[in-house]
Amino acid sequence: PVPLPRLGGVNTAGYDFGENTDGTFSGNGVDPPTSQYAHFTPQRVNLYRVRAYCSWQLMTPTLGGPIDPVFFARYNATVQAALSTGPNVWVIADVHNYARWNNTIIGQGGPTNDEFISLWTQLSEKFFNEPRIIFGLMNEPHDLNSVATWVDTVQQTVNAIRNFGAPNYLLLPGSSWSSAEAFPTEAGPLLVNVTNPSGDNDRLIFDVHKYLDVDNSGQHADCVTNNVDVLQTLVDFLRENGNRQAILSETGGGNTDSCYTLFEEELRFVRDSFPVMAGYSVWSAGAFDTTYVTTVTPFANGTDQPIWINAGKFIHPNSADG
Repeated sequence: PVPLPRLGGVNTAGYDFGENTDGTFSGNGVDPPTSQYAHFTPQRVNLYRVRAYCSWQLMTPTLGGPIDPVFFARYNATVQAALSTGPNVWVIADVHNYARWNNTIIGQGGPTNDEFISLWTQLSEKFFNEPRIIFGLMNEPHDLNSVATWVDTVQQTVNAIRNFGAPNYLLLPGSSWSSAEAFPTEAGPLLVNVTNPSGDNDRLIFDVHKYLDVDNSGQHADCVTNNVDVLQTLVDFLRENGNRQAILSETGGGNTDSCYTLFEEELRFVRDSFPVMAGYSVWSAGAFDTTYVTTVTPFANGTDQPIWINAGKFIHPNSADG
């Protein structure tokens, strides 16, 4: 397998537009502008989270049914555009349904585990020969009836992907909106026991999110924390449980003075905590316009957002800046 390098980059949203946090969906999604990959990669960005196989309803319009070839062609063109910008570029491809389909929870009264696994075995068939695609099993599970039951769903999904033969890195989601803060005490103690069918945890890493605003929603322009205390607790937990790895796959702030400082401090901590913190992906570019509250979408003239220039652009995965 290709070793996982130190990663740093951006989310490119769009296919998730129309997806609601209860797992309902309407619309056709929006293709992220592929020109953004050529914009960011020369800045030493090497990670794009392409949201994603979302909505699940777009990828398989019938629950448990086959992948829609028309939508998959759209999605795959975007993924390949990102990968083609450099030999060291990685892509996270996630399912963006909050552990749900139409307001019912996977394995907990909603879709069966087998119906969810059907999606991932089909995607494994599409991408098993693409080692730089990281499979994000599910974005932001929340308000679960049982965390332990969800972790069992994750384990069964890992088994199915590996039994198919896909060697890709798998990004395992916890609970409480993939909270980095909740992970060490909530889902983390259970997820660390998820293994490959062989019994090891090779290429199994954890997916965490953390914003810097007052309620950790990423919906406010001002930042109130650098999250270093939360992330240090996470790093300590991962080290104590076998030197496991996590990716901060969503984080971000507004174009405000408070965020310029605090966001830089957060990303510096992530960078310096490698390899336990394997990297980060800033929320968000893609189909968001340049006025979105946490936008890092470049302006039409090719210049970057201040938050990216001040806090993201120079905290590169391999940079010694700062």
